[in-house]
Amino acid sequence: MRKVKENVFAVGAIDWDRRLFDELIPLPDGTSYNAFIVKGSEKTALIDTVDPEMTPTLIKNIIQADIEKIDYIICHHGEQDHSGSAAEILRLYPDAKIVTNAKCKAMLIDLLCIAEDKFEVIADGDSLSLGDKMLEFVFTPWVHWPETFCSWLVEDKILFSCDFFGSHIASSDLFVKNEDKIYESAKRYFAEIMMPFRTAIRGNIEKISKFDIEIIAPSHGSLYDKPSFIIDAYKEWISDKVKNEVVIAFASMHGSTRAMTDYLVDALIDRGVTVKRFDLVVSDLGEIAASLVDAATVVIGTSTVLAGAHPAAASAAFVVNALRPKTKFVSIYGSYGWGGKTVEQLSGLLGNLKAEIIEPVLVKGHPKGKDLKALDEMAEAIVAKHRELGILK
Repeated sequence: MRKVKENVFAVGAIDWDRRLFDELIPLPDGTSYNAFIVKGSEKTALIDTVDPEMTPTLIKNIIQADIEKIDYIICHHGEQDHSGSAAEILRLYPDAKIVTNAKCKAMLIDLLCIAEDKFEVIADGDSLSLGDKMLEFVFTPWVHWPETFCSWLVEDKILFSCDFFGSHIASSDLFVKNEDKIYESAKRYFAEIMMPFRTAIRGNIEKISKFDIEIIAPSHGSLYDKPSFIIDAYKEWISDKVKNEVVIAFASMHGSTRAMTDYLVDALIDRGVTVKRFDLVVSDLGEIAASLVDAATVVIGTSTVLAGAHPAAASAAFVVNALRPKTKFVSIYGSYGWGGKTVEQLSGLLGNLKAEIIEPVLVKGHPKGKDLKALDEMAEAIVAKHRELGILK
């Protein structure tokens, strides 16, 4: 339990050891499940809960905060890392009401089997008095589920932002201290979770801009006592601006595609392009996702497996398509032995991208002179496109 402001306490849990989130997202630095007690002169609210496995920690911290009664449990989001302890808190504080919107109410009934009479449903712009403290509710749909919203603590100027502005990091620092570390963690978090919803985020950032925010308290990671740090970062990430960067993600079985990769990487570097290279068999999915936030171009390289793309390359194409980065150009290269349709397969997996396709390069066996020339032509095409955007002189 840690004090945020007078009668506002952080009571969530730090998960130092978790290394995979949603059985999908690597967590090299662990994570936290942030929950908060806001104690007013008349009522007390618990802002979110924690992942079910960390429920004992949440209860211990509430007790440590000397909280005898909880009147409201504010549930910003239906996912269990936020709401998973709600049923247990209701058992301990049976007079409490879950305060949420109609969409989240339906989800919590489905996911946690909470009785319908335990809810108090709010609308966008509603407020809740705790006596000398007032909470205002700001709906922020698709950041990153349709039901998500934020709470604004008027007197203390704290925005409880749910997943908005979060970062997966386990840290003893209540507030951000190492900005470089948090920037990279928050960017990775944005890439993995928020990037598909860039357009929605633009509107929601505009929505919270009316508040004179002193503290942003997200549901994961450290709190921001310099809100402009993370708000400005988000404004950059959701913009349409890209950088002179190429992400090259490849899978090679017997060395031919790797040889093509090495040649293309050198060709781009020689032409003044920044390259981020990932071997898909061993690379961290989160690092690849973070690299997509700014990159002007994405190129996927693949060996051929039973006439199709290597499963790791197909998976990468699927992930890129799902994350919908602002990438302007894409291409494909690879090697085959006797035949196949890797280009058609991978192109079909990238339909969500509003990106121009640069001529792919597919070679038989190990790359030879004419194949290397084709890779030079791919590099030249990428350079020309970057110059057209004004990101490469």
